[in-house]
Amino acid sequence: MTRKQNKMLVRIIISALLLIILGLLEGFDLFNKIQTNFQGKIISYIPFKFLLYLIDYLIIGYDILKKAVKGIGHGQLFDENFLMALATLGAFSLTIFSAGGNLLKIKDCNEAIAVMLFYQIGELFQSVAVGKSRRNISELMDIRPDYANIEVDGKLQQVDPDEIEIGSIIIVQPGEKVPIDGLVIEGNSTLNTSALTGESLPRQVGPEDEIISGSININGLLKIKTTKVFGESTVSKILELVENASSRKSKSEEFISKFARVYTPAVVYSALALAILPPLARLIFLGANANWSTWIYRALTFLVISCPCALVISIPLSFFAGLGGASKEGILIKGSNYLETLSKSKILVFDKTGTLTKGVFEVTGVHHSTINESLLLELAAHAECASSHPISKSIQNAHGKALDRNRVKNIEEIPGFGITAQVDDHKIAAGNAKLMEKLGITPIHCHCLGTIIHIAIDGEYSGHVVISDVIKESSKEALIQLKKNGISKTVMLTGDSDKVAQKVAYDLGIDEVHSELLPGDKVDQIEKLIGQKNKNEVLAFVGDGINDAPVLSRADIGIAMGAMGSDAAIEAADVVLMDDDPLKISKAIKISRKCIGIVYQNIIFALIIKFGCLILGALGLANMWLAIFADVGVMVLAVLNAIRALNVKKL
Repeated sequence: MTRKQNKMLVRIIISALLLIILGLLEGFDLFNKIQTNFQGKIISYIPFKFLLYLIDYLIIGYDILKKAVKGIGHGQLFDENFLMALATLGAFSLTIFSAGGNLLKIKDCNEAIAVMLFYQIGELFQSVAVGKSRRNISELMDIRPDYANIEVDGKLQQVDPDEIEIGSIIIVQPGEKVPIDGLVIEGNSTLNTSALTGESLPRQVGPEDEIISGSININGLLKIKTTKVFGESTVSKILELVENASSRKSKSEEFISKFARVYTPAVVYSALALAILPPLARLIFLGANANWSTWIYRALTFLVISCPCALVISIPLSFFAGLGGASKEGILIKGSNYLETLSKSKILVFDKTGTLTKGVFEVTGVHHSTINESLLLELAAHAECASSHPISKSIQNAHGKALDRNRVKNIEEIPGFGITAQVDDHKIAAGNAKLMEKLGITPIHCHCLGTIIHIAIDGEYSGHVVISDVIKESSKEALIQLKKNGISKTVMLTGDSDKVAQKVAYDLGIDEVHSELLPGDKVDQIEKLIGQKNKNEVLAFVGDGINDAPVLSRADIGIAMGAMGSDAAIEAADVVLMDDDPLKISKAIKISRKCIGIVYQNIIFALIIKFGCLILGALGLANMWLAIFADVGVMVLAVLNAIRALNVKKL
């Protein structure tokens, strides 16, 4: 516990012990003996008794009184501090009022103290629970690097990561965090990526491997050439997502905030009416004793019962716990509003490459080549030299030799079609059949299964390359789990050929597939699917590429593959999966549904208990002890229920 929490615990223990001692003194009639001993002395019995109760009350409640006064000064009259202060001070005054103002007949004030004591116990419990869920976020925040190492005159120098420019060489020693995204140029090591992905399995890296910031270098010294500035690196984007998550409120949280703003003044005025109107009615219309103390006591009990603490505290805590639990599993949800929307997902739309498949392509054939195959690959690889797309990388790998970028000019990437470039004195076009048709070139279609890259040289068709992708090991199980979790329809959208798309869809059990799509076509398909779905259904899209960003933004909820995904996709998405595992989609939905289920449980439970006890209090069938349960007891039970959202391991 924190220092503040420990201090509160000490206050609770002291107050509780003093309350027990006062009860024993009262029960054994020891105050009469004290009265006899002090009769006629400077310290008389009655102020001494009252003083003990008052000291106990101030020990446990002085901060609540202070907050209530500050709230009144700032115009925040109707909050829980004001209600607790008004009710407990009222209970104190009633003990004097009921004795006719005679301190010699004053009753004990343990009810007022007990209300404040149990309220503080509930507050402490809530504080500890929030701290537990906050630690999950804090563990993620530990990925923030404090420095980056650069070599100056043969010595390592620590500098602020913000000062490192793209293309700089940084050194990461064993045990240090990787501060900036980059490419390993020297060294071999094992990385701990658990803070990013939620998985404990280490990752091996060596020369030419990409490395992302936030990982911890375990056992080897690495030299890394940075590919991004710190502000654009993975760790910065993750921290920004997490830090901003709490600012995006769900509809449930907004409802509770609005409810509390209306509910609290309403119950205060109701309590005031309960204290004044029935006694006046008895006095005026019935000619009976007004019985002010009875009705004021009922009004004060009504006030204590009415505190909306269970709702105001447990609902945001439930969402906070859900977001924290998800982040620890490598699932970053950008706000509780997205958590709530995700829980309603019924239609799931997937991109193919890098989402359901590994995005690890290999050239498996070169067909209908009009020139030497190795020369065809050489020209195509140089044309693709500026692209980081997995298909382009596979052609470069198939060429297998270093690329001379000085040979390449006038590179133009045409999204959804391919690339054109000038290599040496030749104009090269490499892309799909649509690119060939756009250039007025007739392609030769291939019977092989895979992605077909057609190549034209100087306006003449020169052959095509067959590239195959591999389905991720967990993709099929992910689709099975999603169906079990109530996803009614699965759809795949891809720019790949229809034969490849249909084969992947068949192997994975996807309900509907649309292939050979341009980025704009994907948005059109999403629009159609949104138009066809029921109003209460949520459509989620899962993608990873830069061409998926418009679709991620248009879907009801966008889910990006974060480890391999593009910055644009991560920026556009509402949920980011840090290890690109499709099974995490199912887990994210389970977490969101569990969290929302807990929220609804707390709302229904709290309201039923509150309104039931309010009616009993108004009728005089509830005393302060029932009020304590209705306020603090319900809050503690709701908070206990809320922190269940942290437990996501078994989902």
